[in-house]
Amino acid sequence: MALAINIRADNESAGEIERLWDQVAVFEAEPSMRALGYRPHFTFAIYDEPAVDEKAVWDVMLAAVAGETQLRIAFNRIRWFEGSPLVLWAEPEADETLARIHRAISAAIDPAHCRPHYRPGAWTPHCTLGTAIADERRDAALAFARAFDRRIEVLFDVADCVVFPPVRIIAERKLPA
Repeated sequence: MALAINIRADNESAGEIERLWDQVAVFEAEPSMRALGYRPHFTFAIYDEPAVDEKAVWDVMLAAVAGETQLRIAFNRIRWFEGSPLVLWAEPEADETLARIHRAISAAIDPAHCRPHYRPGAWTPHCTLGTAIADERRDAALAFARAFDRRIEVLFDVADCVVFPPVRIIAERKLPA
């Protein structure tokens, strides 16, 4: 099992990302994001248990979001992480709050315990759209990503801590408006 700390969109605005999930799902053998049973989100850190304690991680997340309000994040570009499978994601416009939360978490928990892609210097703020792009649909998926020309805004309103797989929320707090 792994442990992740996130902020998620648990409101109507999440539909903007969920519609993109459905569009991206046509490039996957099986839709990856709907299968999670979890709303659109940003992940700040993933730890493999038992490297860190659930309560300690949640306490760090609460401290990192102390005083923060709900985050309205704009997206106007779809990007990808290379690999097999290819992963498509929505790129947020620059937002200092996301970076500040990530820095606070990394300062409180030794990044050596965190999965490499979520460590300082490697972490890329992203909202995943599809994690299992089929190799034979790669070119079509990249064309879709390059052609994206909209701007969407999503309100991220809940901080949480989850274990997976499957995704199970173990702690959450609604961020104030």
